[in-house]
Amino acid sequence: MTPTSSQSALSTEVAVRLKRDPDGLVCAVVQQHDSGEVLMVGWMDDEALHRTLTSGRVTFWSRSRGEYWRKGDTSGHAQYVKTVALDCDGDALLVRVEQIGAACHTGARSCFDDHDLGAVEGHFVSELAHSELTPDE
Repeated sequence: MTPTSSQSALSTEVAVRLKRDPDGLVCAVVQQHDSGEVLMVGWMDDEALHRTLTSGRVTFWSRSRGEYWRKGDTSGHAQYVKTVALDCDGDALLVRVEQIGAACHTGARSCFDDHDLGAVEGHFVSELAHSELTPDE
């Protein structure tokens, strides 16, 4: 089941800037407003974004349940909106919130806790330092 964004009250000014996936959804990255901690990722259609922008609480479209859900209504772990920004390409949202309790359905503070994949850490070397290390030929 896909959302019914065509019936949303989302402003045209915002709606025309969104680049949705084939199901009409935009990725929403949720971040704790004061620490910058990334809490979770969810999906929004136009109506979920409209509800988020106008209610002060975060609403998502549940792809698995095929319905809207407002974070915290059943768990008590609510997300109170501080800001919502659209990225430069229009295909992702950054929702900065005050998180109450756990953000993850597992009960963890963040959906990214303890899920490090062990990537090799890169190190930045400035062009100036690089030119000092490798002489021009």
